Amino acid sequence: MTGRAVGAGIPPFIKWVGGKRGLVEQLLPHLPKQFGRFHEPFAGGAALFFTLRPKRASLSDENERLVRSYVGLRDDTDEVIRLLKTYPHDRAFFEAQRARDIDAESDAEVAAWFIYLNKTGFNGLYRVNSKNRFNVPFGRYAKPNICDVPTLRACAAALSGVRIERCDFERAARRAKTGDLVYFDPPYVPLSATSSFTSYTSGRFDLDAHARLRDTALALAERGVHVLLSNSSSDVVRDLYASRFDLVSVNARRAINSKGDGRRAIPELLIRSRTY
Repeated sequence: MTGRAVGAGIPPFIKWVGGKRGLVEQLLPHLPKQFGRFHEPFAGGAALFFTLRPKRASLSDENERLVRSYVGLRDDTDEVIRLLKTYPHDRAFFEAQRARDIDAESDAEVAAWFIYLNKTGFNGLYRVNSKNRFNVPFGRYAKPNICDVPTLRACAAALSGVRIERCDFERAARRAKTGDLVYFDPPYVPLSATSSFTSYTSGRFDLDAHARLRDTALALAERGVHVLLSNSSSDVVRDLYASRFDLVSVNARRAINSKGDGRRAIPELLIRSRTY
């Protein structure tokens, strides 16, 4: 079994909406003291992974470009850094990159493209249109750190030996074994959502998906897998996890929001299986 952390934590190499960099210290007390492999579906910025730096880990997400960015940074770090060093902080260059057909390029090219747009686009958002074209506008930054070499190299080292794949949370969960730890950080249920399964939708991750996630968490716990989830402090979420889970309220500050008042601390739930 591995411990909670291996060495000092490092910051993620990308920003991510709903990322846990500002909340990770509140997550740590709710982890099991010992666990086997660490699994993080909905990887996003993987702040908890980069804090723990576990020796055995699996990261997954359904965003193919995000997954390829992790692979590119891990497997071809020098090329990602070389490319980023040539990318200027310039609106015209940003717009050319935004319009680029990146999917046919190498993983290293995808990683550099993704990191550049993440560092220079508005509020670090990742958003695409119906044609899968990145459509976030140029950000208002005086001097963004486009190529943070120490962080990129530290993250690449942490990713060495890590299983990284594109898949949904159900497939990722099937890999977990007794004693492993799975951390789920899905798209949140809006605080204004009703408790009706038919009335709530949030992109592709609707309330039916949240119910399937709850069922997946239950199945994992029944197999002796340690489970920790994050979600909004809504009545819908409380109802979903009312039995067989411990619910802990924490205050989280949103680091990425288009409105300044949207960055205040708001209550969230940590949902913990009773396997530890």
